[in-house]
Amino acid sequence: MLRLGNREFGAHEPVIMAIVNRTPDSFYDQGATFRDEPALARVEQAVADGAAIIDIGGVKAGPGEEVSAEEEARRTVGFVAEVRKRFPDVVISVDTWRHEVGEAVCEAGADLLNDAWGGVDPRLAEVAARYDVGLVCTHAGGAEPRTRPHRVTYDDVMADILRVTLGLAERAAELGVRRDAIMIDPGHDFGKNTRHSLEATRRLGEMRDTGWPVLVSLSNKDFVGETLDRPVKERVLGTLATTAVSAWLGARVYRVHEVAETRQVLDMVASIAGHRPPAVARRGLA
Repeated sequence: MLRLGNREFGAHEPVIMAIVNRTPDSFYDQGATFRDEPALARVEQAVADGAAIIDIGGVKAGPGEEVSAEEEARRTVGFVAEVRKRFPDVVISVDTWRHEVGEAVCEAGADLLNDAWGGVDPRLAEVAARYDVGLVCTHAGGAEPRTRPHRVTYDDVMADILRVTLGLAERAAELGVRRDAIMIDPGHDFGKNTRHSLEATRRLGEMRDTGWPVLVSLSNKDFVGETLDRPVKERVLGTLATTAVSAWLGARVYRVHEVAETRQVLDMVASIAGHRPPAVARRGLA
């Protein structure tokens, strides 16, 4: 069971986390949801298309202009409060590595802290415990926030992913974060080259077998682009193919830009696996 906010998700229920970037320079939408009105419209559409979680980020993952904790909070806290007011049943996640921001967004109504940089600020897990919210424990290969990997190597990338994420998850649980609110994330592209991310995808079953719910953030990432030699805006098909494989291998939560398309892929995989009946069944009955 995965329990976030006032939602409970069954063992075979795939969960979509929609990305809403509160940044002027995000790699994919280039600031399309930086202002409040388009960002709220994005939330409304994502919920209508089947997203159960809205992931709000105030700092882009890659290198760029420095964003202080104060500025990150300015971009996210008020927006979290407004989303909480308008969408009381949606799970609100905030993508941050800073405990100060984590505390402020939890005060505003966040249900989940998405620590994409793998515990670089260990106090973030303490915040999650104190506010009884969920936590995403990510493998980032020891990289500093907002840096790109350079000649990174692993003897066994999945072994390292398991070592780090399981360590972060157990520490969070010891601090008091509910076990049914903790997820582990292999961290595609974070501290990894394309071959590492592909191997992590092939071996997602090893993460599933730990018993912790697995979150994957695949959407339009560089490993998809390099695998297919496609620019950012032409990576949707590769992302959806990777999503289908990840679903078959047992991932539970999918952080995405294209919600409606992802919903169809996940529903199809769930139906093939026997966990979801067809929406209609008329063929051969007339």
